[in-house]
Amino acid sequence: MLARSIVSWNTMIAGYTQSGEDVQALKLFQRMHREGRQLTEFTLSSTICACAAKYAINECKQLHTIAFKLALDSNSFVGTAILDVYAKCNMIKDACWVFEKMPDKTLVTWSSLFAGYVQNGLHEEALCLFRNAQREGVKLTEFTLSAIISACASLALKIEGTQLHAVIVKCGFHGNFFVAASLVDVYARCGQIEKSYALFAYMEQKNVVIWNAMIAGFSRHAHSWEAMILFEKMHQLRIFPNEVTYLSMLSLCSHAGLVEEGRHYFNLLISDRTVEPNVLHYSCMVDVLGRSGKTDEAWELLHKMPFEPTASMWGSLLGSCRNYNNSDLARIAAEQLFQLEPDNGGNHVLLSNVYAASGNWENVLMARKYLKDSGAKKEMGRSWIEAKGKIHVFVVGERKHPAITDIYNKLEEIYHDMKKIAHITKIECDLHDVHDDQKEDLLKHHSEKLALAFGLISLPPNIPIIIHKNLRICGDCHSFMKVAAHITKHLFIVRDTNRFHHFKDGSCSCGDFW
Repeated sequence: MLARSIVSWNTMIAGYTQSGEDVQALKLFQRMHREGRQLTEFTLSSTICACAAKYAINECKQLHTIAFKLALDSNSFVGTAILDVYAKCNMIKDACWVFEKMPDKTLVTWSSLFAGYVQNGLHEEALCLFRNAQREGVKLTEFTLSAIISACASLALKIEGTQLHAVIVKCGFHGNFFVAASLVDVYARCGQIEKSYALFAYMEQKNVVIWNAMIAGFSRHAHSWEAMILFEKMHQLRIFPNEVTYLSMLSLCSHAGLVEEGRHYFNLLISDRTVEPNVLHYSCMVDVLGRSGKTDEAWELLHKMPFEPTASMWGSLLGSCRNYNNSDLARIAAEQLFQLEPDNGGNHVLLSNVYAASGNWENVLMARKYLKDSGAKKEMGRSWIEAKGKIHVFVVGERKHPAITDIYNKLEEIYHDMKKIAHITKIECDLHDVHDDQKEDLLKHHSEKLALAFGLISLPPNIPIIIHKNLRICGDCHSFMKVAAHITKHLFIVRDTNRFHHFKDGSCSCGDFW
């Protein structure tokens, strides 16, 4: 073109951005700027979108400055694009500042901030923003609802998730793939896997995102065979798995102790030319091997893989070494973790537990001294349960709850019934250097047991008791829940960091492997 108008430049930049050629879009803008061409809101918004795709925060800040100079920063297209980049680059405070300064907020602006909150793990803030949007009469879109349902799923908010499901049906968005996938996810994360599958089965047409949501749901609930059947069905229907599908299958095999099946899916991934294996897939495979006691093989895979080992991998290996008393390899993994995560006190605790499990109390004291000296903080174990619209949180040895006397009385009643059937406390699960009687007392008042006792005295007898926990459930509490389910004829569902445990008639859905 001998003569290029502003529309020509804008069209070319937008074309590069939409085609995924973000670097070319940025280079063309740079050339345009050097030539002193006129810049419009469309020029800036298209170029900033290219920054979002590349997480190019420095370039975005420069473009934000140009927008200020040209008085285009309050434009809805430009402001939304800047907000989106800041949110994607974990600069959520800056994103909020841009949002508040915008005089005219479009539906895309609201949706971008909703998604930003969710992507940054600020789920409660996303729900607060949603309430504000409703008060202001902001129209709901499928993108908004999908993000808010994801927030409910992450917080396991069953009531809010159900209410949003009703809103979605009223708005006519229940057929949207991404909204449907979020609904499948929220019911699965709230412990209602049957509802999750019913929703999945109701969908006449499904894309890979919906299949992935259902497979991940089955994985969380230890429904291994159901997940494997879905994976095979995907192949039969020529819906090709993506990186998320393989990740869910490897995670399933890890938590179910299915080593050979894990190898099978990992080999399928490696041979699949349409999917590029990433560090998360290798992390899951390390977990598959480590959890099954093959810690040396997991160690070899760490050295062979085409990625640098992450903190997650070393943490998985350290946890496996704790379960299988491999203190030499545990020390190596811990040293790597101390370098990668110096502020994570949980790593020091895990190494201490490895030594305690093997009776090496001298090294236990040393590991605990290192924890104290490092200033790193360990996360306190908590369990919580919802009753009558209120969340009740418990810690080990809880004393502040208003119903604590009734809770302890109920717990004593359960232990009394357990003694009649010769139930024995797993004192080896307490890793303190104290007498066995003291170990038994320490284990007796773990947070999940207190939450269970509260559920039994507060909830109707015909509904499942759902307990959430921020750490992995210990072996003694797991055994306690199984026996308590048998004695009380109740269904208990415990969601720990790994998965959902369904305790019924004296057994657990995880098959005692988690």
